[in-house]
Amino acid sequence: MNIVLVEDDPRIADFLQRGLRAEGYHVQHAANGAVGLSLALDAWRDLQRASAPTVLVLDVMLPGMNGMQICESLRARGVQLPILMLTAMGTLDERVAGLRMGADDYLCKPFEFEELLARLEALARRPQNLQLGRSPLLQVGDLQLDRERMRASRAGVVLNLTARELALLELLMAAPGRLFSRERILASVWGHSEDPLTNVVDVYIRRLRSKIDENQSVTLIQTVRGLGYRLEEPVPSHAIDKSTGAAG
Repeated sequence: MNIVLVEDDPRIADFLQRGLRAEGYHVQHAANGAVGLSLALDAWRDLQRASAPTVLVLDVMLPGMNGMQICESLRARGVQLPILMLTAMGTLDERVAGLRMGADDYLCKPFEFEELLARLEALARRPQNLQLGRSPLLQVGDLQLDRERMRASRAGVVLNLTARELALLELLMAAPGRLFSRERILASVWGHSEDPLTNVVDVYIRRLRSKIDENQSVTLIQTVRGLGYRLEEPVPSHAIDKSTGAAG
């Protein structure tokens, strides 16, 4: 996922850029409204050419053109990028004004980084991002997930998965090899209403693993003890042969 970050506070901008890039996101940053508007327009054109889903993170208080004006200008031009507004005030009047200008969500400063991530992921699932910039089919090895029909299969055999299991599988398959902490999975799939001390993530990982990896020669769902889970892209057998020096 691409993030266009428009934030003039250098400390906040630096923190968010480092954190989002550590999560694997591509981040473009602007410190003022004019540059932010230009980056957002470029991102919208890229998205229409089948680039990755993009979310605009937009501070309200900016030098020159403020966040409200940027939002209004983008919507007037037909730009449908999801917009998350950041504000230090967060009054009801300000939130209502921003939403009426076309913002999709609001986050008041100070905020928890995990909440920001969860909100970004929710916005990335909005229809304008689902229809543009991503393939409806995810594939890792012989495991496939049809995002439009929400149907998964392995080696051509359809898997009987619940809605929550499908959401968990989509999260893992969208970033093969990426390590997801239990907290990150909980926030992304269940939301912040779930008790952070619950073991629901471990329970669902076991259920998903039993349906995907049971009786399979290659195990896709990996546990990294103490850190979390990832769905690993299988290594081709010829690559293993070369690395061990065996004859192919």
